[in-house]
Amino acid sequence: MKLPMPQNPIHALCLKLGALGFAMFAFAIWVMPPLYDVLCEVTGLNGKTGGRYEATVAGVDSERWVTVQFLASNNEGMPWSFGPEVQSVRVHPGEQTVINYRAHNPTDRDMIGQAIPSLAPFKATNYFHKTECFCFEQQLLKAGESADLPMYFIVDPDLPAQVRTITLSYALFDVTDRHPELLVSSAHMSNEPTAQP
Repeated sequence: MKLPMPQNPIHALCLKLGALGFAMFAFAIWVMPPLYDVLCEVTGLNGKTGGRYEATVAGVDSERWVTVQFLASNNEGMPWSFGPEVQSVRVHPGEQTVINYRAHNPTDRDMIGQAIPSLAPFKATNYFHKTECFCFEQQLLKAGESADLPMYFIVDPDLPAQVRTITLSYALFDVTDRHPELLVSSAHMSNEPTAQP
């Protein structure tokens, strides 16, 4: 059975526009993010770096230096102080290097942060490999707590010769509302009695 459209053409137009608006909203929220992630993964756009890299035995190019710069920013509403302990390092391609980022939660509540990396220039994204990184998982900091967050990386010896500087940038997001189970499990673990000998 087909429902009749409203008699007034303005009502019909409003219903159609409302349905179109809802469809656009649904597309932007549920369809576009996965498509964007696939596009970035396939093309390397936005300088997104890959996940964990399994290091292989490769020679270190001790004849060449590459400068790696580190930046950090907080997304709107993220009150943590967050940044690298050093602004840049010079490395030989092929050698593993570790640097630390420092995070501090100045609030009076436990929070969960997630760092999202971005790399420039675009042509370096396939040659910058993180073997261990705090960005691989969410970071829980209790109220007033600070943490050193290490990141191990290797610049691939096959990096194009014209690339002499790489900039790694992290944007820190508050994801506390998306992962309340982490706060609950953390509170449960801190309230468990310790075994006495």
